[in-house]
Amino acid sequence: MQPSVEALEEKLGYRFRDRSLLLRALTHRSWLAEHGAQLPENSDNEQLEFLGDSILGFIVSESLVSRHAGVREGQLSQWKAQLVSSAHLYQCALSLDLGQHLRLGKGEERNGGRERRTLLANALEAVIAAIHTDGGIDAARRFTIEHVLEVLDSGETMESRGLLNYKGMLHERAQELGLPPPQYAIVETSGPDHAKVFTVEARIGEHLATRASGASKKAAGQQAAEMLIAKLT
Repeated sequence: MQPSVEALEEKLGYRFRDRSLLLRALTHRSWLAEHGAQLPENSDNEQLEFLGDSILGFIVSESLVSRHAGVREGQLSQWKAQLVSSAHLYQCALSLDLGQHLRLGKGEERNGGRERRTLLANALEAVIAAIHTDGGIDAARRFTIEHVLEVLDSGETMESRGLLNYKGMLHERAQELGLPPPQYAIVETSGPDHAKVFTVEARIGEHLATRASGASKKAAGQQAAEMLIAKLT
């Protein structure tokens, strides 16, 4: 039995005046395909997802600028990219148990749609749009700050919680620009066994590459990815 809409509203911290907006935000096109004879074409959540993406981007940008007034644009862009990424939104959706409330077709249900990252991230954006449509930008802002932007205490807090995943950010940026996926290679290892230093090259295609060194392969790779992101901005 699917949890009630009222239970989800409690988790969201918002009570809808028009609950049909929330239901639409939870409706995947696979569900609509099985019930489409009785419903209009725009009853799935894709348009709300489109709107929610823009609303989320605005609220994240606004919050970053107000909380980190002295931070340069490049760093703000990196933080924003991670905060609106499907990986982060997926974690936010999991914390709300959003997957248990989705309306999915039987095939999507069997294929694990309730746990699928992209599907859950898109549904969260649709919920943000539904809240905005129902209650305005202030309601959408309150929800987003509470459930998406709770990590904005400081830049250090964001990094310590693993939000600055430069490899993931570089992969998404390359996709946005239509570039091939980044490749990483260890090009040098030096130092004694107890204090090795690794040099990693991050490369996109033939002409874009950076190298960085660190005490671990992961640290060097992250730094090389960060440097390559700077070249793409």
